Amino acid sequence: MRHAHHSHCCHCCHCCPCLVSMMGTTSFLTRARGLLRIRNQLVRECLAELLSTFVLIIITLGCSAQKIAFFETKGNIVTSYVGSAVAVMVGIYTAGGISGAHMNPAFSLAMCLTGQFPWWKFPIFVVVQTFASFISAGAVYILYYDAIWHYSNGTLTVSGPRETASIFATYPADSISVANGFLDQVIGTGVLLVGVMGLMDARNKPVPKGLEPVAVALLVLSIECSMGANCGCPLNPARDFGPRLFTYVAGWGPEVFSRGNAWWWVPLVAPLLGAALGTFLYQLCVAFHYPEEESEVLAEQGSIVLVNTNIDADTGISPKEKDTGENAPAGYPPPPCASSTVPTDPVTTLKES
Repeated sequence: MRHAHHSHCCHCCHCCPCLVSMMGTTSFLTRARGLLRIRNQLVRECLAELLSTFVLIIITLGCSAQKIAFFETKGNIVTSYVGSAVAVMVGIYTAGGISGAHMNPAFSLAMCLTGQFPWWKFPIFVVVQTFASFISAGAVYILYYDAIWHYSNGTLTVSGPRETASIFATYPADSISVANGFLDQVIGTGVLLVGVMGLMDARNKPVPKGLEPVAVALLVLSIECSMGANCGCPLNPARDFGPRLFTYVAGWGPEVFSRGNAWWWVPLVAPLLGAALGTFLYQLCVAFHYPEEESEVLAEQGSIVLVNTNIDADTGISPKEKDTGENAPAGYPPPPCASSTVPTDPVTTLKES
């Protein structure tokens, strides 16, 4: 009987190859997770930020490549705007609960100014976002390699009727001065931050939980449609500088930094100033005027989650190490509350009150 039962079991296994395959896959994933799982909170956040920014930029630049390389009139602009706005939504859903999916140094700066993100992490996130933008540009170049070279007639140019540099970085329209372009980016990024803070403020009229990325994507789309003509509406230093640096090393040459009266520094500086201005305006016109007697309660109603509270706690790691990561500077004070809050091009998920 035992022998018969054993044979029956073996026969069942042979009849269910899918089950065997699934068990093998599950076992492989379990072993892989055990080997590759990172316990350092800061590294986890950086990896999530890298992936979300990569997704944002590769979709954005891909839309731009199709607009330029496949349409002689460089038309289909609205489709390009829609694609880049949806890319913001996808990026937020990708890493909003882990890193906050900032994807934009201007947004990271705004979070630092409001005390929802530690200053020591700011340069780390900027480097990660810029690097992600750089490799995204490389991926788009590989993806559209044949189309780019065919459209440009075998010459990578930064200006002229067959230029392809604007696939990757932004350049002002011929009629736009540097001063006007600078103002364009300050206003555009300021409006972006005012809108994001309003959408994510649990004390105001927040977006229903889970729909924040959709609302932010619509906000980005509206800004691009209304303010994109002057200089392409970068609103994001990493989105512009990372791909611009790639074009410099990939063959477009130093003109990527000189075109438009040395325009390249404007998308780096102006969005940061715009983010600071937008943050201040929202605080001045809205956030400063909530009832003072509720200040302690409201202080705990953070809108945007910096860390994923669903991640299992690692044994043997103190709350301070969990929040700051092992790379935190010695003696650095922990954030005011256990779960740092953060609202992006940029953005993240809400935390329930």
